[in-house]
Order: sequence, then structure tokens, then C-alpha cells
Amino acid sequence: MPQITVDYSGQLADVFDRAAFAREVHARTVEIAEARPQACTTQFRRTEDTVVGPDTEGHAIVHIGIGLLAGRTEETKARLAEAVLDALRAHLKPADGTALHASAEVRDLEASYRKYDA
Repeated sequence: MPQITVDYSGQLADVFDRAAFAREVHARTVEIAEARPQACTTQFRRTEDTVVGPDTEGHAIVHIGIGLLAGRTEETKARLAEAVLDALRAHLKPADGTALHASAEVRDLEASYRKYDA
């Protein structure tokens, strides 16, 4: 915890500094949601197909999902989502001729959530 996943369109691979983005998201998650630094984990998932409305060309998507243990206020979750989008702006260069659709969601992990570290 927190479990962070980033789905991003493949055409952004060369303009998205994923390592720097993850480090900043981890720092902001510690600051805003009081997470432990060593507990922050981020997984990036590149997608090859993006369709927005009727268009299959000219669009890219980034969606960041953050799962936290229950207990944070809705205000805290909203602040973290905004901070994550700010971090994305800092670490994703605009791709020429591509409309970017970026979103972030911060949610509670289910009560059944368990973690195993080896």
C-alpha cells in the first residue's frame, strides 16, 4: 500500500519520464496521504490501442489509479489526485498533434486487501 497503476498510450513512451513521475507521485503520496515511503509501489501498463469517441488517431490516454488503505478523507483523496495530475504535467512532454486525455482516481482498497513481500 499504496498500490499505484498507470495505464498510458504507447505513443507516449518516449515523452513520458516514468521513473521521475513515480518518484514524485511517491513523495506526494507520503506528504498528502501519510503513506510510508517504502510502501509505495507503482506499475506502468503500456496500451497499444486508444479510441476516443469515433477517433482511433490523434489521441493519447493516461489514467492513474491509486489504491490506499481506508481512512483518508475525500478531501485528502481529491488533493492527491490533483497533485498526481500536476506531477504528470511535469514529467510528460506534449506529443505533437496528439490530444492528451489524463485522469487520476484515488480509492480505498477493499477490506480483503493483503500484501506479501519476500
